[in-house]
Amino acid sequence: MGYLWIAGAVVVVVAVVLLVVQHLRKGSLLVPTLAGTIGAFMLVAGWLVVVDPTAPKNEAIKTGGLAGGALVALYALWLNDRRRRTDEERQRIEVARQQIEVARQRLEDARADHDRSRVADERFARSIELLGHDAEQVRVGAMHALAGLARSRPEYTQTVLDVLCAYLRRPFAEEDSAEEDSAGPKTGDERELEVRLTAQRLIADLLPHDDAKPADGETTPHYDLDLTRAYLEYFDISHRQVGNLVLRAADLRESNSFHHAVVHGGAWFTDATSHGRLYLHHVVFHGKAWFSRFTGHENTDYSATRFLGPNKFAGVGFTGPVSFEGCEFAEPIDFEGARFTGGVKLDLGKPAVARTHAMYVSLEHENVLPDGWVVERRDDGAGLVRS
Repeated sequence: MGYLWIAGAVVVVVAVVLLVVQHLRKGSLLVPTLAGTIGAFMLVAGWLVVVDPTAPKNEAIKTGGLAGGALVALYALWLNDRRRRTDEERQRIEVARQQIEVARQRLEDARADHDRSRVADERFARSIELLGHDAEQVRVGAMHALAGLARSRPEYTQTVLDVLCAYLRRPFAEEDSAEEDSAGPKTGDERELEVRLTAQRLIADLLPHDDAKPADGETTPHYDLDLTRAYLEYFDISHRQVGNLVLRAADLRESNSFHHAVVHGGAWFTDATSHGRLYLHHVVFHGKAWFSRFTGHENTDYSATRFLGPNKFAGVGFTGPVSFEGCEFAEPIDFEGARFTGGVKLDLGKPAVARTHAMYVSLEHENVLPDGWVVERRDDGAGLVRS
C-alpha cells in the first residue's frame, strides 16, 4: 500500500496527457476521465495510508472513492454543459436556416411578382397597340383585355380607366341614319358606337359600387374619370363611387345616368351639353360641383342630390324641365345668369341661400320656387327671379 499513491500519481499524469490529446483531437473524454478517476482513487487512498498508517483503511478507501466520484461528477457536469451548448448551437442553426428559407421565399416571390409585372406590362402594351386597329372587334377585345388586367392587377385600374376615357375623348359625331335601311349592314359610325358603348360599360364595371365595403385596414379606392369633350351615349355609372369626375365640354346624347353615385372629389360639368335625359338624382358631391354654362335640352333630374361642397350653376341654360326637389346645399347656390326655359322645381330639402342675379325662368311652364322668392315678368315674357 506504500507505493499505491505513486501509482495513482502516474495514472493521474497519464489521464491528464490523454485529456490534452483527446481535447486537441476533439475526441471523447471518457477514457481520460476513467483513468483520472482510478488515479485519483489510488493517489488519495495511498497517500492517506502513508500519512496515517494507524487510520482505518476503509476510511482511506472511502475518501479515495469520493475523490474519484468528484471527477466523475465533474465529467457529468461537463457533458451536460456540452449538451446544452450543442442544443443552443442547433437552435441557432435552425433559426439561421429558417431565415435563409424566408429570404429565399421572398426572393422567389419577388421574382414571381417581377415576372407577373413583366407579363402584365406586355399585355398592357399589346392591348394599347390593338386599340388602334381598324377592326372594331379587335378594339373591343383589346378593351376587355385591359379590363381583365385591371381586375387581376388592381394597381393598373386607374391607368386602364385613363385609357378607356381617352378612347371616349376621341372625336366622334354619329351620322343621321334615319333614312337608311335598318336591316342593312351597319355603318362605320354604328360599329364605332358599339366600341364606345363597350368602353363605357367597362368603365362602370371597374368602378367600386356605392355600398362597397373594404377589407379590414383598407379603404375603398377612388378612381378619377377624365371625360373632357367626350361623346357619351347611354353612359351609366349609377351606384358607383368616383374620385374626381371631369366632363368639361362633354357631349351627352340620348340618356345618361349618374344617379346614386358618390363623388368623393370634384365634379366638373362646365360647358357640357345634354341633348337627352340626364339623371343626377340622389348623387352625393363631397367636393366641388361645377355646372357653369351647362346646357340641358331635355329632362334633367337632380332630385335629392346632396351638394356638400361649393357649387356653381352660373350661366346654365335648361330648355327642358329641371328638378331640384329635395336637394341639400351645404353652401350658397350660385344661379347667377341661369336660364330655365322649360320649367324648374326648386322645392329644396333644406333652406339655402342663393345668388340669383340675372336668373330667369319661363312663365309658360310650371315653376316651383322656395318661399320668399319672387318672379318679375320682363318685356320679353321671361321671368326674372329674385331671392
